[in-house]
Amino acid sequence: MMHEGPIRVLLVDDHAIVRAGLCGLLQATGQIEVVGQAASSEEACRLVAALTPDVIVLDISLPGISGIEAITRLLRILPTVGILVLSMHESEPFPTMALERGALGYLSKRGAPEELVPAVRKVAGGQRYLGNAVAQSMALSHLGKDRNPLSLLSSREVEVFVWLARGRTVNEIATAINLSPKTVHAHRANVMRKLEVRGIAELVQLAVRSGAIDVHGDLSAVEPPLS
Repeated sequence: MMHEGPIRVLLVDDHAIVRAGLCGLLQATGQIEVVGQAASSEEACRLVAALTPDVIVLDISLPGISGIEAITRLLRILPTVGILVLSMHESEPFPTMALERGALGYLSKRGAPEELVPAVRKVAGGQRYLGNAVAQSMALSHLGKDRNPLSLLSSREVEVFVWLARGRTVNEIATAINLSPKTVHAHRANVMRKLEVRGIAELVQLAVRSGAIDVHGDLSAVEPPLS
């Protein structure tokens, strides 16, 4: 399916310099118009209904509501929009989580810049697009090579895993994701069992090794807001 007219894009990234670079790269084509920019999922949700973009280029490491959760919310507001994730998290399970939520494309921020424009065009036309690095990572994971241990977990368990690794208590997580503490305790137990870790210290070490969090304190892909 070909897209008619300029492709209208909403950029969602909490780094202004990244948004500026993306904006320049996309608008230089003369066929893509950046109609809005947002620094958070909440801001994107407020803008999407008014701007009705064709494509949202979305980071998943965002303050407040994570980009993974934002995919569901944005598609609920504007079901016709195509979502292209652009993230530093190129390994599993993050690409699969994003695609399962409804994203059409996934690119690594470490990938080649020239991938971005064709990816936006594909997603605007309702087609899937995986960056080279992401596709290779997913293929290796599915073949059982270079497997990220987080691929053993469900999407919800990955969220709980990351929040625990960031030092959140069970009650804090329960409040943030609107679950009962009993349910979060069950997820926590499943995470510990599946990953064969015996405590939070081992869990944090695994989170760093798997790329779910980093030693510089950057927000993870699925860290929750806490009020």
